[in-house]
Amino acid sequence: MTTENSIRVRTRFAPSPTGFIHLGNIRSALYPWAFARSTGGDFILRIEDTDQARSTQASVDVILEGMAWLGMVPDEGPFYQMARMDRYREVLAQMKEKGLVYPCYMSVEALDSLREAQMAAKQKPRYDGTWRPEPGKVLPSIPEGVKPVWRFKNPTDGVVAWDDKVKGRIEIANAELDDLVIARPDGTPTYNFCVVVDDIDMGITHVIRGDDHVNNTPRQINIFEALGGQPPLYAHLPTVLNEVGEKMSKRNGAKAVTQFRDEGYLPEAMINYLARLGWSHGDDEVFSSQQFLAWFDLDHLGRSAAQFDEAKLRWVNAQHMKTTDDEVLAALVLPQLHARGLNPSPEEIGRLPAMCGLLKDRCETTVALTDWVVSFFNPVTPAAADLEKYVTPEVTPAIHAMADALAAVDWTREQISACMKTVLSTHSLKMPQLAMPIRVLVMGTPNTPSVDAMLALHEKKNVIERLRSF
Repeated sequence: MTTENSIRVRTRFAPSPTGFIHLGNIRSALYPWAFARSTGGDFILRIEDTDQARSTQASVDVILEGMAWLGMVPDEGPFYQMARMDRYREVLAQMKEKGLVYPCYMSVEALDSLREAQMAAKQKPRYDGTWRPEPGKVLPSIPEGVKPVWRFKNPTDGVVAWDDKVKGRIEIANAELDDLVIARPDGTPTYNFCVVVDDIDMGITHVIRGDDHVNNTPRQINIFEALGGQPPLYAHLPTVLNEVGEKMSKRNGAKAVTQFRDEGYLPEAMINYLARLGWSHGDDEVFSSQQFLAWFDLDHLGRSAAQFDEAKLRWVNAQHMKTTDDEVLAALVLPQLHARGLNPSPEEIGRLPAMCGLLKDRCETTVALTDWVVSFFNPVTPAAADLEKYVTPEVTPAIHAMADALAAVDWTREQISACMKTVLSTHSLKMPQLAMPIRVLVMGTPNTPSVDAMLALHEKKNVIERLRSF
């Protein structure tokens, strides 16, 4: 079996495009991608689309789109299994020649009856080798008009063993494994066979995948060895659970990865959060993608199931919002403004980074940031309770005086601040008595950043109109 540090690392992500890709799926891509990057190896994307009844191009598109959004760009691929059918048939023919497989004519009905009888006898349901050729054994007569499946002649003695990087040493007796179907009656190959051929052809050294594949691993190792291939090193990841403790799946309400993008999460925050769903670097909670790739190894993968927590994801995203460059945030906010029917002028677009910089500390997502930024372009509708509390008859003269003072100065933060000091002095007010109603009238809320900084990013005429509206 492959040993670490012996050859160039080659990992793969091999999703089946039978539904959208959710966070549990993408985490299974994250670690092989990170391991390849951290070791200077190669990351391969393989689309396992042999289930033609359920595979869709839309699902493939979401896989590619989600990975591109997260920056998980493969070094090779995507490769499609349906495009490799000739290769599988070639290997199957070689296995027939070597006597590694045999035709099985047992009907589905007979197989079902066999399994029912075994279960009634409290035995493990399994194929009983009826059609397996053995020295001196007389096989049943071949039924007319029946196309056989092809079964792999699994070893009957010894054990299959591997040192799993997550689960430790695993040993399975070959006597526990029946002869796997590797080709259907129409000649199409099955999953476990295709996977091994692909992994051999693509030189995969490390398979990092969900632990729902553990039962496939001994079967695949035996096929590897029968074909003269070197089994990779395996790491089987614990399941990702949803917020109520169920296995994350579409059926249990999981969202497509691309939906998180549309909800305003940053790709770097998603990488950070997903990385912590099954791996750790000391007590570090917030880190960049560059740090993650520098730190990642297989020795710190967790052994327990991780549980998705959207509140924690929002917190992680908020931390990344704070440190993200204002220009980067502006580039994410602008298309959201367009989606809301707003088309800022070039001058307004020029102020957009400063708006993002002023407001980003208050936001958990870029959608929330856009909600704030909209107030710079659209008229606001303050809550009646805020108007009653802050825009009182006593302070209205000072608000109008502020509008007049602003109309006469250059539109800079310094000039705006000077106007406020003059109006406060003239009307014998304290800062909150003037600042709070200005916030309510201009931004629609009493909770905003510094008034002078906020007003300076507005159009001058809009501020004056809003202050004079009451």
